[in-house]
Amino acid sequence: MSRRASLPGASELFRLTSSPALDRPPQAPPAPVEPAEPKPSGNGRTEQLTRSAAPHGSGRTKHDAKITVYVSGDELVAMEQARLTLRAKHELVVDRGRLVREAVAVLLADFDQNGEESVLVQRLRVVGSDGGETEG
Repeated sequence: MSRRASLPGASELFRLTSSPALDRPPQAPPAPVEPAEPKPSGNGRTEQLTRSAAPHGSGRTKHDAKITVYVSGDELVAMEQARLTLRAKHELVVDRGRLVREAVAVLLADFDQNGEESVLVQRLRVVGSDGGETEG
C-alpha cells in the first residue's frame, strides 16, 4: 500500500464550476457615460471633470493598480455582513474587493452628478481632515 496521498490533477483543479451568477444570461452592456461638461470654478478657471473609472466597478478583471485601505473591526464586520446578505438574499457572490470597487464607483458617480450636494462632500464635511468629528 502506497503512503502517497492521492491528489487531483490540474484539469480537476482548474475546471469551471457552476454558480447562480454564471447560470444567468449575460446582460446588455451599460450605455457609455459621457464626460461631464467643464464647470467654471470660483476663481474663473474651467475644471474638466473626467473619471478614468467606469460608472460601475471593474468586477473580476486583472487590475494594474493596488491600494491598501485600513478599516475598523466594525467596518469589516459590516462589509462581511453586506457580502453575505448579497449572497443569501440576492444570489450575488462577490468578494470584498468587488464590493469596495462597486461602492467607490457609486460614490464617484454621485459626486460627478451632484457635486456640492453629493454624499461624499456631505460626509467629508462632517468628518475632519484627521478623520475625527469636526467641532462646531
